Amino acid sequence: MADATGTGMSGGASGGTGGWEFTDDRGAASSAARRPERVLAYVRAGAALLDLGVRPVAVYGSAHDGELPDPVKAGGLAEAGVPYLGAGRALDEARVRERAGRVDLVVDVTYDGKSPYALDEELAGRLGVPLVTLSVGGEHTLSEVVARFGELAGALGAAGTAGAATGRMGDAEAALRAAAGQAGLGVLALSGAGPEQVHLARPHAWPELARLAELGVRFVDPGPGPGASWLTTDWEHAVGLAPGLVLFDSRANAVPPQVVPPGARLAPWNPETPPSPAAYARFFQNLTAALENQP
Repeated sequence: MADATGTGMSGGASGGTGGWEFTDDRGAASSAARRPERVLAYVRAGAALLDLGVRPVAVYGSAHDGELPDPVKAGGLAEAGVPYLGAGRALDEARVRERAGRVDLVVDVTYDGKSPYALDEELAGRLGVPLVTLSVGGEHTLSEVVARFGELAGALGAAGTAGAATGRMGDAEAALRAAAGQAGLGVLALSGAGPEQVHLARPHAWPELARLAELGVRFVDPGPGPGASWLTTDWEHAVGLAPGLVLFDSRANAVPPQVVPPGARLAPWNPETPPSPAAYARFFQNLTAALENQP
């Protein structure tokens, strides 16, 4: 496994004797005299890089996270011994240097294509290192999101680590397509906000949900209302949609389903699944099992 070192790739990165460069999804070009070896990353990005063969020196959370990492978002980071520094916007230069030592590169995600999601951009400047930000928003397909993380991992030294996992993801998609065609269940993805409130996902706004729809998963329309990614409503409205399967947000900041529609099955969904073939293969496999194991 690479320790955040790597060769450049076309379509976003270059390396070699002329130094290291990578253009992120904001269109910002980062450069360094040599390929970065020590990467600080948002936990979701760090878990994806680890899957792809690059071990970050440390990770940080979002505004939803506290002093302890959310195990649902962290993937294999804890097992790999990658330290978690706390919520990104609460970090300062001293804490990063104390816990992570020298940092060569910061990696975050963006939902709007403009701003890093979890970190104060000025912190990277104070650390004196480039900030690479990759998009995970609904304007991109799942394959595009995963491919971009693969490009960055390759630029950081992970050579050929994702091939087998990509094959497993393809196999998992094929199995899911077959299960979705046979099950015919209406599926509702949601994030619990408390006993009185729930956020219902609009599938087109989430790359992985949009991919599920392409594979034949039949989503229940949350209905009209404000919110590009979520419709915020009450649990009674969710129950009234009569889904056969509820994908519930399994992150620590979300609450479990307060009311389960009669006869509906439950399956976990992590809206911040690490953007790697291995992580999405596992998600597709779990969803396939939920669709197949009907009462």
